[in-house]
Amino acid sequence: MFKVALYLLIAVILAIFFLPFFYTVSPYELNPLRILEAPSLQHLFGTDRLGRDVLARILEGGQTSLIIGFLAASISSIVGLFIGITAGYFKGNIDKTITIVIDLFLTFPTFFLLLALVSYIQASSIILIIVISITGWMGMSRMIRSESFAISNKPYIKILKISNVSTFKIIFKYFAPLLAPIFLISFTFGVGGAILAESGLSFLGLGINPPQMSWGSLLSDGKAVIDIAWWVSFFPGFMIFIITFCLIQISDYLQGLANKKEIIKN
Repeated sequence: MFKVALYLLIAVILAIFFLPFFYTVSPYELNPLRILEAPSLQHLFGTDRLGRDVLARILEGGQTSLIIGFLAASISSIVGLFIGITAGYFKGNIDKTITIVIDLFLTFPTFFLLLALVSYIQASSIILIIVISITGWMGMSRMIRSESFAISNKPYIKILKISNVSTFKIIFKYFAPLLAPIFLISFTFGVGGAILAESGLSFLGLGINPPQMSWGSLLSDGKAVIDIAWWVSFFPGFMIFIITFCLIQISDYLQGLANKKEIIKN
């Protein structure tokens, strides 16, 4: 399943970013003569209520969704990594303060926090990346903090601290290799979560605004005609499902590998 998920994820990403060079139909072109046409050889995924090609719009919207997902997950993962290492390495009052802040953020349901933030801001790709990053670092920081706490208690780390080895060197030479699997697992899972968050906001009309599009906004466009034109909502929804499913499968596989290594060490 891991190989299937990995190859499928790579295939979808390559298609989203490179297929538009060959499939040159405009995602913005209106055609009143071809409104709500079912999938056919001429329009593989059909057309929407304005006669626009659904496949072309999925390719265009997919680029937005994937860029937001990967960038938001990257920023939140790096922030979570930095905060988690800081808490686990220095301990004491720094750790207590950071733990309180993390618990405070976790008190609020993430999606409702997202809704509250975007309700007062004019949404755009950059704004969505920042907002999703702000609400997505807590899980990473908790896991990294826990692991960093355990690493910092190892005898050789204590010896390095006593020997006045620089904090920068200890973290990058000794912490980083041990934390890399956790970071990768959390990042992979975070990308899927960020794509779902963006899609949910765009579906509710609080995310990407026309003429820009994402899978969430395309899904929302099709809800008004779902009874007579299922394909308008089905294909963007299916793409969201495929991407998140692949990312979760890859994350689960990496977690299994990490758990096996821990068992062997013990």
